[in-house]
Amino acid sequence: MQHIRNFCIIAHIDHGKSTLADRLLERTGTIQVTEGQMLDDMDLEKERGITIKSHAIQMRYPRGGETFTLNLIDTPGHVDFSYEVSRSIAACEGCLLVVDATQGVQAQTISNLYMAIEHDLEIIPVLNKCDMINAMPEEVEDEIIELLGCKREEILRCSAKTGEGVDAILDAIVDKIPAPKGDPEAPLQALIFDSVFNPFRGIIAYFKIENGSIRGGEDVLFVNTGKQYKADEVGVLKMDLSPRQSLGCGDVGYIVSGIKTATEVKVGDTITSAANPCAQAIEGFEEVKPMVFAGVYPIETEDFEQLRASLEKLQLNDASLTFQPESSVALGFGFRCGFLGLLHMEIIQERLDREFNMNVITTVPNVSYHVFDKHNEMHEVHNPAGMPDPVEIEHIEEPYIRASVITRTDYIGAIMKLCLSKRGELIKQEYVSGDRVELHYDMPLAEIVIDFYDKLKSISKGYASFDYHAIGMRPSRLVKLDILLNGEPVDALSTLTHVDNSVTFGRRMCERLKELLPRQQFDIAIQAAIGAKIIARETVKQVRKDVTAKCYGGDVSRKRKLLEKQKRGKKRMKEIGNVQVPQKAFLAVLKLD
Repeated sequence: MQHIRNFCIIAHIDHGKSTLADRLLERTGTIQVTEGQMLDDMDLEKERGITIKSHAIQMRYPRGGETFTLNLIDTPGHVDFSYEVSRSIAACEGCLLVVDATQGVQAQTISNLYMAIEHDLEIIPVLNKCDMINAMPEEVEDEIIELLGCKREEILRCSAKTGEGVDAILDAIVDKIPAPKGDPEAPLQALIFDSVFNPFRGIIAYFKIENGSIRGGEDVLFVNTGKQYKADEVGVLKMDLSPRQSLGCGDVGYIVSGIKTATEVKVGDTITSAANPCAQAIEGFEEVKPMVFAGVYPIETEDFEQLRASLEKLQLNDASLTFQPESSVALGFGFRCGFLGLLHMEIIQERLDREFNMNVITTVPNVSYHVFDKHNEMHEVHNPAGMPDPVEIEHIEEPYIRASVITRTDYIGAIMKLCLSKRGELIKQEYVSGDRVELHYDMPLAEIVIDFYDKLKSISKGYASFDYHAIGMRPSRLVKLDILLNGEPVDALSTLTHVDNSVTFGRRMCERLKELLPRQQFDIAIQAAIGAKIIARETVKQVRKDVTAKCYGGDVSRKRKLLEKQKRGKKRMKEIGNVQVPQKAFLAVLKLD
């Protein structure tokens, strides 16, 4: 145990975590790095250049006649994947806090750091990209000292691209990060921090052993689900799975036990021995709190069960996804899914398409509200269709967040204007360093789930960083805005919006739908309504054939007769025709500006 070190790498998005992980793997001779980002093996990760999943890998590092086992967990940096980071931190004793020397401390750096401090991790500050022309090592070191309260000589300078300074990092990991604490003689107690689905071998769970040891072939018990299995194979995580006879206290590894049902493995569960179980499960694992909800429906109704199976398999690999069945008048049967943010929603949609070949329609994302009726009973409403009659509502409460935006002083005015337009209220403003300022706002979550992040990036030319956490519910004046097509409400386009924004929002929705809906053989009336009151209307004109073309001269009554006949046909067609709303239209609502 004295030769084991478990650590993770945390940083803001694009600060060079995965590149540094590659250099560590290369320097310890674990793998030959042939192309960039060896750990980011998902196609989506390579295309977008971001880490989506945290990846665990074991390295051997010989030093001074001893060989140390280093278990590295590389984590994502985007705010939408912070749950992955929290799970990685739960399985470690220390972390490398990587800060980009060209950009300095960003919002996600601070939020991930607080998460690590809460778990009492040993923190090693690393300054990356020191070889860049525009690096500002001294200024950024000042920021790190102010943030951590460490000494200047404790900050390690490196360049993950060139490999400079990587040996000093490996030495610091061995010297500063404590060995895992635990009792090798106690009953087995292991924390599951991740799992993947393998079509041939069933579910493979990744775990960290807190106490005791595990051998291949022994019977194990999953504490929370109460299920018993045989450990067919245990081993450690290299680039591929590497089987071992047994794993001891402090080790990070995997278990294959032929589990086929996705719901039987829960991240955060405890594995123990069936013959000699531990007294209690491991604590300190938080439940995921989804921020954004959206309906996910199969395009073909008969694919409903296949979509359920796909979501269950995806949930194994991404424990922050939550879902429950629901039905819609327009779209049939589907699932109400909870995501951590818009990027997370987009990634899940992409993965459903690529990994499971599921073509789905996603409704407008929204958040959950607390609706209080006249008898002061509270109903939790996830989508506008579940809203009670306005007459019965006493008041509505919506979730609020505390947002932290770190930006250069040049963009303060534009960012404040954006936050105010989203009903934000300034709590405090503090200067992080010379020309960088941190703004704290209280804002309704509903205002930021659609396009806030994109707008923030564009007005700050990519310099502002953003992070948030939930602070509870507050009363608000909200109304349900319905979109009607030829008098029929389309429940997938309904939204809950603030009274002050409702008229302009309704008008913009109608204008956008007019551009997107294909023309039919009859007029389509697009209306925005609050209750029975219509607040905006647009009409998609019908496609008409020139039925009078064959009349050359002759009596005008003949032309009129043909036009009347056409008019009757159009009227009959309107009664039986229905309007198909393309997926583009659902997505367009998200990008109204």
